[in-house]
Amino acid sequence: MRTNEHGQPVGDPVVGWAPPPAPEPVVLEGRWVRLEPLAPAHAPDLHDATSGEGREPLWTYVGSEMPTSRADFEAYVAGRIAAPGMVSLVVVPTGAGPSGVVSLMRAEPAHGVVEVGAIVLGPALQRTTAATEAMWLVARHVFGLGYRRYEWKCDALNAPSRTAAERLGFRFEGVFRQAVVTKGRNRDTAWFAMTDGDWSALSPAYDRWLAPANFEDPGRGTGQRVSLSALTTPG
Repeated sequence: MRTNEHGQPVGDPVVGWAPPPAPEPVVLEGRWVRLEPLAPAHAPDLHDATSGEGREPLWTYVGSEMPTSRADFEAYVAGRIAAPGMVSLVVVPTGAGPSGVVSLMRAEPAHGVVEVGAIVLGPALQRTTAATEAMWLVARHVFGLGYRRYEWKCDALNAPSRTAAERLGFRFEGVFRQAVVTKGRNRDTAWFAMTDGDWSALSPAYDRWLAPANFEDPGRGTGQRVSLSALTTPG
């Protein structure tokens, strides 16, 4: 344990690190997916992929209600584009149209911290290799910029989001009780994060999982031989 001149315990010095730039809109290319900056032109396809009758459960834990018309969805997209400190990227699987959106938000470059959130994925994109690769591309981008800490936060009652965070290699750090009032409801917020030190071990795990040899059908990225959870779970 390090101590200062007063004999008090202090954290390790941060050496050889400089604050990274704030995230900016970027194109990220993978084998099964492409991410590109959210634009008004994406609104019709995103509306079809994520909204409409039967899609309401996708929006239960999102801060906004589901847009019920294309015009409403256009306004929703415009709001996300204009939101200060939010960089939204559209998820476009190979051979398909825009199928989801994800944002980098609440960046604190001085501390090397940024959060991924406001994730809305259409049913056809959920639980696919393309969706996982999209999350890998964003994480790789964040740590490539020089961030030290990458956060994932969700409603503590959102079991699928919590499971996804742990599968992706985020570590659970606790629950902030009564953290937010959203849609007139209380929200306890579950916090997850990975650090640049975690990423040094997670990156090769992702490389192994995403390798074509890990899939029965490498072209489509289906039939995984080794699960990502088996590669990312500590211990």
